[in-house]
Amino acid sequence: MKQRLRKFGILGVISLLSYTAMVVFSPLAYPGYNWLSMAVSDLSAEGAPSQALANQLNALFGPCGLVSIMAVCLGVAECRSKVLKIGIYFFAAMEWVCDVGYNLFPWVSDASASHPQNVMHLAVTVAVVVLSLASLVTVAIGARKEELKSLSIWAIVCLVAMLLGPIGTGLLPAAVFGLFERFSTFSAVVFNAVLGVYLMRGRFEQKSE
Repeated sequence: MKQRLRKFGILGVISLLSYTAMVVFSPLAYPGYNWLSMAVSDLSAEGAPSQALANQLNALFGPCGLVSIMAVCLGVAECRSKVLKIGIYFFAAMEWVCDVGYNLFPWVSDASASHPQNVMHLAVTVAVVVLSLASLVTVAIGARKEELKSLSIWAIVCLVAMLLGPIGTGLLPAAVFGLFERFSTFSAVVFNAVLGVYLMRGRFEQKSE
């Protein structure tokens, strides 16, 4: 059973590749798109010229990411560190909120931030950020208790990258908003792939009772 469970970790990597393809290639269908100043969500926003392409390229991101993180949840179930397990469960909750929330409330490109759908989109973003921060902090602490020092380092690196997003967008000119926003968005996607790799390698099993 454990050997079969490991195989699902590859889906975390596929999720990352799907998201990366969307971010890299969708601008080709969006004339005038400036990745330095514009958000990733603009690529798949309702009414955006790149919406169809972005949705196609990003089709594997949500499903693969969810299956991978749920497999990771099963993989860490026997770990002794309750903090590590809670951190993983927080991350899984974030993945569900992200997938369901953004599909329910995609950004409307030709409307203001006060548009009801855009307000809900921002609310989902806040929930995603809070859950992501909580999960990365707890995983960083819990992984050390399981002597998974490398996973703790990954969690800290992704946490720093996630914090760079709002810090950079808040302090620096709007001309580089898109650059720093990508630090935040990619940090969670990369960490999901990292957890998938750890699952594939059986790293969570080594510290099981």
